Amino acid sequence: MRIVRGHNSIPAMAQGSVLALGNFDAVHRGHQAVIHTAHAKAATLGAPAAVMTFEPHPRYFFSSSKQPIRLVPFHHKARLLQAHGVDVLFVMGFNEAFSQISAEAFIQDILVKQLQVRHVVTGEDFIFGHKRGGNADMLEAYANETEAFGFSRVVPVGGREHIFSSSLVRSFVQAGQMRKAADILGRPYEMIGRVQHGDKRGRTIGFPTANIIPPAITLPAKGVYAVRVAIYDEMDIQAEPHWYDGVANFGQRPTFAGTRMQLEAHLFDVEKDLYDKRLRVQFVRHVRDEKPFDGVDALKAQIARDCETARAYLAMENR
Repeated sequence: MRIVRGHNSIPAMAQGSVLALGNFDAVHRGHQAVIHTAHAKAATLGAPAAVMTFEPHPRYFFSSSKQPIRLVPFHHKARLLQAHGVDVLFVMGFNEAFSQISAEAFIQDILVKQLQVRHVVTGEDFIFGHKRGGNADMLEAYANETEAFGFSRVVPVGGREHIFSSSLVRSFVQAGQMRKAADILGRPYEMIGRVQHGDKRGRTIGFPTANIIPPAITLPAKGVYAVRVAIYDEMDIQAEPHWYDGVANFGQRPTFAGTRMQLEAHLFDVEKDLYDKRLRVQFVRHVRDEKPFDGVDALKAQIARDCETARAYLAMENR
């Protein structure tokens, strides 16, 4: 997959694409429907299948709180998009100047003149341009009136109770409802980070852990989770990674008066040196809330029970 940043110098191979437009923050099942529609149209036209996304997320750019809202880091989003068959990823730097581009100029100057798109695909709720002046209706009307490109609108995708959305994923993740989040994502919620050197306290009590400082993404509720872990640096984009089962605590280690948020993952039946490696941790099921214990012995006994519960949950998921 070719990554093209900005819109002022477009490589010849990236022009004339079928372009899926959106933030694609979570690459959830609704996003996947848009991407797959673009991919199918690109195959029909013999054109590159492309995605345009915006960095940082426009909601973050306009937010006063600057709390992390992305669900996956950009580098992992790129991997996920590539795995869904995207040939070209256009990354628009979303800054003050870009936010001032009118919807009309975005279509005429960027999509038509610079990218020379052959077909555009969006979801029903895609909004773009200065003061949110453009939407799917505008794109469809322009396509029909000028025949500059074709246009496809993808209807919302959802389950029995909800339309799939990144906002809904965030709410489930923050509540620790990982199975509901996974249903929307089409995969478990994930955290990617490099293993840090810690105080090795887990090793001294019989449960060695790989400790990760959380990245700037939407974070889960504090607690203990059944997890699957892959070594990110060893992953092949074309192949399913090797997953290790485990249990992880996400929180502040209240038994030891911890103050810093971190993820501590204990992998079952694994003897590997993981220091300084990047891990991809999938949160499969919530086991329990984080809580303090009266001492190390009480903590050890609870971790042993957590391991049993996590093994049982993961065995059920593997059926």
